[in-house]
Amino acid sequence: MTIKPPHPQYLRIHDALATDLAGGRLLAGERFPTERELAERFGCTRVTLRQALQRLEAEGVIYRGHRRGWFVSPAPIRYDPTRVTGFMEYVSAQGREPRTECLLAERRPAEPWLAARMGLAAGTWVYRLERRRWVDGRPVLLESNVLREDWCPGLLDAPLGSSLTELLRDRYQRVHAHSEITLKPCLLDDAQGDLLQLASGSGGLYLERLCFAESGEAVEFDREYWRPDAVEVTMKVSRA
Repeated sequence: MTIKPPHPQYLRIHDALATDLAGGRLLAGERFPTERELAERFGCTRVTLRQALQRLEAEGVIYRGHRRGWFVSPAPIRYDPTRVTGFMEYVSAQGREPRTECLLAERRPAEPWLAARMGLAAGTWVYRLERRRWVDGRPVLLESNVLREDWCPGLLDAPLGSSLTELLRDRYQRVHAHSEITLKPCLLDDAQGDLLQLASGSGGLYLERLCFAESGEAVEFDREYWRPDAVEVTMKVSRA
């Protein structure tokens, strides 16, 4: 007779909390009971409880607020990184409320590593934007955009708290011909964690996009740092 090993306590706790969430006992954005209260409920140590909570976090159903405890994750934003629509547009199309906060906007010479990455001559002038994106009042994305100055002269005089995609299209008649995209998990540093209201050392989703004009020249380099529970990457693939 085969004897099955006992089900670890943290998995039993995970399953009980997952059942609570699936049953709607806690709603999206609602705060979890404190770790002390949960440990008392399940008769376990904080260490065991955190194993269960971290498993739920990895599944994207709860998240840690920076010094604020645990919360139920809202439904993730569906995100196609190959899209031609901007953040404000695709978030609104999903019935959610987007907001863009510009943290930095400056004109500067491209650093050597950036010039090499974009294939620019040393010292080429670029615009650098740092922006924080919000959905339904929660910060979900830190975005860094670097654009060649000659691609969009006078960019810093334009409103930068809205869609950059629409701004480039409507004001400059600029549309990317194609892009190269890299997507991978990452660890957020303390500054990024603070801006996204996450605990220090939290995991994130990193996206890097190098955009090209029809001439074949690189004109924009973007880096995105997402809260992992806030996004669901989906892409449409068509075959001839």
